[in-house]
Amino acid sequence: MKKDIHPKYFAKTVIKCACGATLETGATKEGIEVEICSQCHPYFTGDKKVVDTAGRVERFKKLAEASAKLKSTKKPKKEVKEKKTPVKKATLKK
Repeated sequence: MKKDIHPKYFAKTVIKCACGATLETGATKEGIEVEICSQCHPYFTGDKKVVDTAGRVERFKKLAEASAKLKSTKKPKKEVKEKKTPVKKATLKK
Protein backbone atom coordinates (compact mmCIF):
# COMPACT_ATOMS: atom_id res chain seq x y z
CA MET A 1 0.00 0.00 0.00
CA LYS A 2 1.10 3.52 -0.70
CA LYS A 3 1.67 5.74 2.30
CA ASP A 4 -0.29 8.93 3.04
CA ILE A 5 -3.11 8.38 0.52
CA HIS A 6 -5.62 6.49 2.67
CA PRO A 7 -7.98 8.15 5.19
CA LYS A 8 -7.51 7.55 8.88
CA TYR A 9 -9.34 4.43 10.10
CA PHE A 10 -11.16 4.41 13.43
CA ALA A 11 -11.53 0.86 14.78
CA LYS A 12 -14.25 1.78 17.28
CA THR A 13 -16.72 4.13 15.61
CA VAL A 14 -20.13 4.52 17.25
CA ILE A 15 -23.16 4.82 14.96
CA LYS A 16 -26.11 6.52 16.68
CA CYS A 17 -29.67 6.30 15.35
CA ALA A 18 -32.48 8.78 15.96
CA CYS A 19 -34.45 6.02 17.73
CA GLY A 20 -31.66 5.69 20.32
CA ALA A 21 -30.01 2.50 19.09
CA THR A 22 -26.21 2.41 18.90
CA LEU A 23 -23.84 0.20 16.96
CA GLU A 24 -20.07 -0.05 17.23
CA THR A 25 -18.07 -0.70 14.07
CA GLY A 26 -14.96 0.38 12.19
CA ALA A 27 -15.11 3.33 9.79
CA THR A 28 -13.22 6.30 8.43
CA LYS A 29 -15.35 8.73 10.46
CA GLU A 30 -15.15 9.07 14.21
CA GLY A 31 -18.88 9.37 14.92
CA ILE A 32 -21.85 8.73 12.65
CA GLU A 33 -25.48 9.76 13.21
CA VAL A 34 -28.27 8.21 11.11
CA GLU A 35 -32.03 8.79 10.94
CA ILE A 36 -33.13 5.18 10.56
CA CYS A 37 -31.57 1.82 11.37
CA SER A 38 -32.48 -1.87 11.41
CA GLN A 39 -34.05 -1.41 14.86
CA CYS A 40 -36.66 1.08 13.63
CA HIS A 41 -36.91 0.51 9.84
CA PRO A 42 -40.37 -0.79 8.80
CA TYR A 43 -38.87 -3.51 6.60
CA PHE A 44 -37.11 -5.13 9.55
CA THR A 45 -39.75 -4.45 12.22
CA GLY A 46 -42.73 -5.59 10.13
CA ASP A 47 -44.65 -2.34 10.61
CA LYS A 48 -46.44 -1.13 7.53
CA LYS A 49 -46.63 2.64 7.57
CA VAL A 50 -47.48 4.98 4.74
CA VAL A 51 -45.31 8.04 5.09
CA ASP A 52 -46.79 11.01 3.29
CA THR A 53 -44.64 13.79 4.66
CA ALA A 54 -45.53 16.51 2.19
CA GLY A 55 -49.20 15.62 1.65
CA ARG A 56 -48.50 14.59 -1.91
CA VAL A 57 -51.52 12.27 -2.18
CA GLU A 58 -53.95 14.99 -1.12
CA ARG A 59 -52.23 17.48 -3.41
CA PHE A 60 -52.60 15.09 -6.36
CA LYS A 61 -56.29 14.57 -5.61
CA LYS A 62 -56.88 18.33 -5.45
CA LEU A 63 -55.17 18.82 -8.81
CA ALA A 64 -57.23 16.03 -10.37
CA GLU A 65 -60.49 17.57 -9.09
CA ALA A 66 -59.50 21.04 -10.31
CA SER A 67 -58.63 19.80 -13.78
CA ALA A 68 -61.92 17.87 -13.98
CA LYS A 69 -63.83 21.05 -13.10
CA LEU A 70 -61.95 23.02 -15.75
CA LYS A 71 -62.74 20.45 -18.41
CA SER A 72 -66.46 20.48 -17.57
CA THR A 73 -66.73 24.29 -17.59
CA LYS A 74 -64.81 24.88 -20.82
CA LYS A 75 -66.85 25.71 -23.89
CA PRO A 76 -66.28 23.47 -26.88
CA LYS A 77 -64.21 25.07 -29.59
CA LYS A 78 -65.87 26.01 -32.84
CA GLU A 79 -64.99 23.77 -35.70
CA VAL A 80 -63.03 25.50 -38.40
CA LYS A 81 -63.93 24.42 -41.88
CA GLU A 82 -61.01 23.81 -44.12
CA LYS A 83 -60.98 25.65 -47.39
CA LYS A 84 -60.49 23.44 -50.37
CA THR A 85 -58.00 24.85 -52.79
CA PRO A 86 -58.29 23.73 -56.38
CA VAL A 87 -55.53 21.46 -57.50
CA LYS A 88 -53.73 22.68 -60.57
CA LYS A 89 -52.87 20.04 -63.05
CA ALA A 90 -49.40 20.15 -64.38
CA THR A 91 -49.13 20.30 -68.11
CA LEU A 92 -46.40 18.38 -69.75
CA LYS A 93 -44.82 19.80 -72.84
CA LYS A 94 -43.85 17.31 -75.46
